[in-house]
Amino acid sequence: MSVEQFLYHEAWLLDMQRYEDWLELFTDDATYWLPLERGQKDPLETSSLIYDDRTLLEVRVKQARHPRAHARLPLARTVHQVGNVIVAQEKDGEVRVESTLQLIEFRNEKQRLWGALIEHRLRRSGDSFKIAHKRVELVNSEGELDGIAILF
Repeated sequence: MSVEQFLYHEAWLLDMQRYEDWLELFTDDATYWLPLERGQKDPLETSSLIYDDRTLLEVRVKQARHPRAHARLPLARTVHQVGNVIVAQEKDGEVRVESTLQLIEFRNEKQRLWGALIEHRLRRSGDSFKIAHKRVELVNSEGELDGIAILF
């Protein structure tokens, strides 16, 4: 599978609300990061919108499905548009991929548009890849976000 096809597949899983299958795309030591500031260098020394390891991602997926997670219900319908895919670096068994994301979210009778610069660090897994790290740099990360209830 090509890098582009892998990213398209990831987006499709999210749009189909197949969160458990999406979670399987991640390595056991994976991280998922939404920085608070543009160009933020370190997720631990400064605040982040989200900085999850694999265990916290599992919790996030379970919460999305939990019948008492009223803040997340109904689940948002989304359309992820992945573009400008560039293989930036291949080093030490990982492929660093940069891309752009436009995401349309519809939830509670409101539609929102999100834009982001995405960085994936992928590791080969058979004829496909696994996500070792995903960084989602929202273009409006420093603005008023009104709650994030979706996965990028």
